[in-house]
Amino acid sequence: MKKTGNIFSFYLVSVLMIYAVEKLQATPSTQIWNPSTDIQAIKTVHLGIDNYFSAANNHTKPLAAPTDLGLTYGLFKNIEIGIDYFGPATDPLFYNAKYGIAESQKMMFSVAVGGMNFGGKKDSTDANILYGVAAKNIGKIGRLSLGYYSGNAKVLMDETGTSANTGMIASFDKQISDKVWGALDYASGTSSYGTLSFGASYSFAQNTSIIFGYVIYNNQNLAGINNQLTTQLDINF
Repeated sequence: MKKTGNIFSFYLVSVLMIYAVEKLQATPSTQIWNPSTDIQAIKTVHLGIDNYFSAANNHTKPLAAPTDLGLTYGLFKNIEIGIDYFGPATDPLFYNAKYGIAESQKMMFSVAVGGMNFGGKKDSTDANILYGVAAKNIGKIGRLSLGYYSGNAKVLMDETGTSANTGMIASFDKQISDKVWGALDYASGTSSYGTLSFGASYSFAQNTSIIFGYVIYNNQNLAGINNQLTTQLDINF
């Protein structure tokens, strides 16, 4: 996942090897997991390399998700588009896009609308999550983001097969120093998208950073689910 300017996104996600790519996420500019209001700068490219793997209960449910190689491009001033390759996976390509307006003297909040998890296999990799999010910088305290998401009811389900395709998203992030950034974010719901995530990034250079984070699933009864550590390398060109 990658946070434009220092991370990622989104941005991540539940990816279960035993289900191939049924729970892959194509990641726009995000916090640790949720989409942010950040937009990739025009005519610049972001490369993200994200990994997720379990650190506990590995004797009963070890989990190592496919590596996400993601490219995000600033198509216009307020628009970014992206493609993600998950490997190894049978249907590895996912797409995302986002439109956003930055906070300013004329705009009390930053806002963004977009879509992610657009895959090519019907009712399998096409979670097709649409979202809207607004964010406000609160002085030296940090930035608070609130939003809503809705996806494919035949993909985003709980352990009983009941649709769990909508929910709220909330994030808090703060630039702690020139090199260190931290975030806490939450997505409600009982599908594999519903999580509590937290982590921090360190910038090696102005255009390169790495995130270390942890993802806790809301619904621990989902088949194959196990909470995950994540590392997310982000490079802007």
